[in-house]
Amino acid sequence: MLPADYEHLTPAQAIAVHEQMRNNVMIETLDKPINIIGGADISFNKYEETVYAGIVLFTYPELKVIGQASAIGRTSFPYIPGLLAFREVPALLDAWNKLETKPDVMVLDGQGIAHEHRMGLATHFGLLTDAPSIGSAKNRLSGRYTEPTNEPFAQSLLYDRDEVIGIALRSKKNCKPIFVSPGHKVSMAQSIDIIKTCIRGYRIPEPTRQAHNFVNQVRISHGDKGNEQLSMF
Repeated sequence: MLPADYEHLTPAQAIAVHEQMRNNVMIETLDKPINIIGGADISFNKYEETVYAGIVLFTYPELKVIGQASAIGRTSFPYIPGLLAFREVPALLDAWNKLETKPDVMVLDGQGIAHEHRMGLATHFGLLTDAPSIGSAKNRLSGRYTEPTNEPFAQSLLYDRDEVIGIALRSKKNCKPIFVSPGHKVSMAQSIDIIKTCIRGYRIPEPTRQAHNFVNQVRISHGDKGNEQLSMF
């Protein structure tokens, strides 16, 4: 199944694609140095077909911006929580293919395996690009957790039944937690450590925070004044 064909899928067919893809997910220790990290975000109105994608590259761990790429796509796949990858991945892949240098790991504004099908956007994207990927989401999609204490970097495990699928991380005091989970080819512990390294005084880690700003600049520059920013899952 090619991403270009996603818009022709029914929701039931999309779920079947997820179930097939999840067999190839690898949650394992990334055994190479991380020198470049990428952040990705998407912007769209849920009732419109235009999708704006942006990726920003940084040195790691300094987080100095060294590159960026954007893409604008169109899709008729419906807005369905849990299946948003089928709307978002094609435009993200277009942006990815424009990058002259590929990052050692990607952070995406959405879920990794903290997903009913273990196939959040970070996992889906990581499988298609064979890139190590991490999901850092603003909201919980699946699982249960205990509220972390109100201190920076307090965390609690996110469970689906007895399986740990991610963590709730208090990235900043007096802010709601973010939800971190590995996407593909990176371990749970590494995912948490990397996201903590990317927290620079804001609730959202720097790679996805700057990708968010970048993609909305792209959207405005193309005459779209919409103010509804939707996260990747």
